[in-house]
Amino acid sequence: MEGLYINSSSQDQSYDYSSTTSNYQNNNKLDEYREKLDFILNVVTYIIVAVGLPLTLVAIYALYSMVRRDHVAPIYLINLLITDILQFCCMIVRVTPNVDSNIKKIFYFIYLSALFASVFFMVCISLERYLVIAHPLWYRFRRTIKTSVVLCVLVWVLSAVCGFLDFFIDRVVRYILAAVLLLLPFPLLIFSLVGTLKALSASISVPSDEKRRIVGILVLVLLIYTLLFLPSIIWFMKVNNDNTWFPEKYKLRLYFLSTIFIRLSPLADLFLYVFMRKGSIDKLLASVCCRRMDSNDISSPSV
Repeated sequence: MEGLYINSSSQDQSYDYSSTTSNYQNNNKLDEYREKLDFILNVVTYIIVAVGLPLTLVAIYALYSMVRRDHVAPIYLINLLITDILQFCCMIVRVTPNVDSNIKKIFYFIYLSALFASVFFMVCISLERYLVIAHPLWYRFRRTIKTSVVLCVLVWVLSAVCGFLDFFIDRVVRYILAAVLLLLPFPLLIFSLVGTLKALSASISVPSDEKRRIVGILVLVLLIYTLLFLPSIIWFMKVNNDNTWFPEKYKLRLYFLSTIFIRLSPLADLFLYVFMRKGSIDKLLASVCCRRMDSNDISSPSV
């Protein structure tokens, strides 16, 4: 998904270098500005890969030890972290100089597929956490590792199809499709959070610490998705399809900002691993909930 602007701008936008000297200078300044942003983006990518790749490998190994019989929850998170590993590997190829164009196309397909898969697995995590609270009996009898594996296979196949279609559709259709695919998870993530909060008070089969952890996971997923994917959605829906109202320099800024946020998403997924683990995070969530209850007690009038 990233890189679409640079790849398409050279094909779809033309600059009149022979018109006037001022236009020529402006184009040179724009090229210099683009090169500067490219350098910053590469440096940020180096840092993201250097930090995120080893930590993600450690998180996958730790989560794999959590998978037991009828313990379905970590499976989706493990697959999410696998998509992050693939994205990190594709980022390395992306910033490596003198790479064959065919190899870059292959890794670009892998990157798109992994990015779409990460989005779908975030939805799976949210809906699965919602079922724990809203429909605990149904979830307890229906959750199996086999069902989760089948769902994971379907997600990977659908993601590969989405990545494969990117090479055969028109640029405008490609941006519209990308925006739609990124917008679809939003109502599902909001539904999972709102439905969980409504069913939270009525649930008696889930311990209080588990309730806090589930709500924390849902809020974190929605927050990560909103902050890191929303700039790309804005880019695909409006800015990149409108060449009249948005100056080229600011369009470049928005593009590189959205690209950096997208590349930060695998690093942000590690926080989900922290919320999946029991321990210090429970104390933090408990203290936050206690402070909120104390503030509500103070603000409520006494009868």
